[in-house]
Amino acid sequence: RFEQICRREVEIPGLTIMRDVAIARSEFVPGEQAVTKLQEFQNDDILFGYCELPEIIKYVQTFTGKEVKAMHTMLINKPPDPGKKTSRHPLHQDLHYFPFRPADRVVCSWTAMQKVNRENGCLVVLPGTHKGELLQHDYPEWEGGVNKMYHGVRDFDPNAPRVHLPMDTGDTVFFHPLLIHGSGMNKTKGFRKSISCHYASADINYIDVKGSIQDGVEKEVFEMVHKKLVARGVDPTKLTMKDLWMFKSRDVSLPLN
Repeated sequence: RFEQICRREVEIPGLTIMRDVAIARSEFVPGEQAVTKLQEFQNDDILFGYCELPEIIKYVQTFTGKEVKAMHTMLINKPPDPGKKTSRHPLHQDLHYFPFRPADRVVCSWTAMQKVNRENGCLVVLPGTHKGELLQHDYPEWEGGVNKMYHGVRDFDPNAPRVHLPMDTGDTVFFHPLLIHGSGMNKTKGFRKSISCHYASADINYIDVKGSIQDGVEKEVFEMVHKKLVARGVDPTKLTMKDLWMFKSRDVSLPLN
């Protein structure tokens, strides 16, 4: 399905297609090699089928409770690093992007679509950081540039122990939205694919992030979606972050007991 989308054989409402900053600055690269990430595939039943897998949901419910919503979906096609180290993903906390609480009722499932190791940029985590608080995030000052919305934690202990997560095809990790994590460069010549979904309890509470350390995220999100909303005849000034997240969230069909 990913390949069909890259070849523009299908069009999915609401889908965001992203390219690596190094690719975006170079000549056009066709097809799969141009696409580094798909976001918000909740309107595609084929890709969303991952989010409703009983093998996934049975673990998700231990975090969220029985009634589950899929809040944020991604298929990541980490490219071979072009020499600028732009294939890295800075250490961050997912809650930085989310205007809903409580954090303990939010969980991410992240599944390797192929073998993942340190050579092609596996996940790296700082164990125990999920017990902390939400930290300030900014764009890291990387020489080769940083991909859009790839924010990183501003202050954390650089000597904190890190654990890399090599995974086989189909392996899945579940993690808390406050866990500090990221991924390294893809040093291979091939792309590294994974698929993920952030879930939350169906009775999650939305918060107003204006004036908080998440204020910048809200502004950047609305800058990104402004053209799309105007094209649809929607006034962005009339919407809130809650409106955007409620629009793109989707109830999950639960497996029969």
